[in-house]
Amino acid sequence: MLGVLMLQTRFPRPPGDIGHPASFGVPVRWRVVEGATPERIVRGRDVAALQPFIAAGQALVAEGATAITTSCGFLALWQRELQLALPVPVWTSSLLELARLPELRWGVITIEAASLTAAHFLAVGADPATPVEGITPGSPLHRTLLGDLPELDAADAQAQVLAAAARLRARHPALQALLLECTNLPPYAPALRQASGLPVHDVMTMLHTRMQALAP
Repeated sequence: MLGVLMLQTRFPRPPGDIGHPASFGVPVRWRVVEGATPERIVRGRDVAALQPFIAAGQALVAEGATAITTSCGFLALWQRELQLALPVPVWTSSLLELARLPELRWGVITIEAASLTAAHFLAVGADPATPVEGITPGSPLHRTLLGDLPELDAADAQAQVLAAAARLRARHPALQALLLECTNLPPYAPALRQASGLPVHDVMTMLHTRMQALAP
């Protein structure tokens, strides 16, 4: 069983999102970490926010979770701390894939480029010089996810992801693979694969691969 440490949110979560039951092919249990709002985790470095994640992870392990993940790629910053605190594999972020496949020329699409720092990459053993492009600040998708709004414009969300990828590839035409940092972006990965012609990795492809590896 996979345990998912969830931010405290109200925004919609369509199929493909880490918070939607139809996104998984394995048993899953979710636990909301009270007080862990998107803005606090994405834009903050508040170490006081770490202990509630540890406590929630311990509760999920007690309920039978054999691996733990999170609903925010920015929690890569605490990969080491969470893994040391929990007795099962911990996969905080899709950014872990950058170190697993370092031979690829990666480009990362994130919900907010200004907040994704070298420290997040170094915390998971990835190259901090990896090219990054963010969703347009102030766009409907950006406002929904960072402001935790109850409405999601799916057409805008897909358009924002495709536009971010186009900007990224214009700056770095030799990219070989794209990675979606944000766990709310996998619903738009199929459209991105079709538009870019590149492999697209995200938290769901990572979890599928790693949970399969844990299976007897």
